[in-house]
Amino acid sequence: MSSLDLFSVKNKTAIVTGGGRGLGEQIAEGLAEAGANVVVCSRKLEACERVSEKLKQMGVKALALQCDVTNQKQVEEVVKKTVEEFGGVDILVNNSGTSWTGPALDLPVDKWEKVMDVNVKGVFLFSQAVGKVMVEQGSGKIINIASLAGFGGAPPTIMDTIAYNTSKGAVITFTKDFSAKMAMHGIQVNAIAPGFFPTKITGAMLEKMYKQIVQLIPSGRLGTEEDLKGAAVFLSSRASDYITGQVLSVDGGKSALI
Repeated sequence: MSSLDLFSVKNKTAIVTGGGRGLGEQIAEGLAEAGANVVVCSRKLEACERVSEKLKQMGVKALALQCDVTNQKQVEEVVKKTVEEFGGVDILVNNSGTSWTGPALDLPVDKWEKVMDVNVKGVFLFSQAVGKVMVEQGSGKIINIASLAGFGGAPPTIMDTIAYNTSKGAVITFTKDFSAKMAMHGIQVNAIAPGFFPTKITGAMLEKMYKQIVQLIPSGRLGTEEDLKGAAVFLSSRASDYITGQVLSVDGGKSALI
């Protein structure tokens, strides 16, 4: 096998949660461009259908499904339909996420619970359901979308999002521990920690703090629509077979700073 063949995901089957927009859409597009069949799911079916149609035009098979990642029955139904349609699941990208901005001392408990449910419980439920399929297959790739915010604290003037930051720290630890449990089954579990990318979650923050934030990034720019694709394809392919429990920062060098 050539070095380039190691990066192939042609005819593999991927599930991308929260794939109807933002980073999830970008990752789904990158996997489809590399030849993978993609199941896109989120609460908003119309958005997933739009992405699915775009992916089909790339010559791959695609399926749009509605799913609340905090609902175990809906999660299991997505996995069941994926197996029925494609015969298995080779790649899972846990991308669905939400946030809430506000002072830590005033954050409503229900907002804390919502962020934790989507960002942490959702990762657990999908990893568990897909993990069972992958154990039977004897192989698989799970990629959790963490965040630069999950590595530690942030000034409230930049990110007053204690629930989001905490949840992404939990995703990082979950990735490491779940990888230790799955490695014996030939399943690699890794995370991608994006830095500052223009998304619905970061929109208001970037609008107010764009200049200050860019000055904190050694590369001097925000992430673009192309910057996550290579990382996602790499962690989905055989090229990463001996890499597990790792967090790949895609942040323009921000995490390299002291």
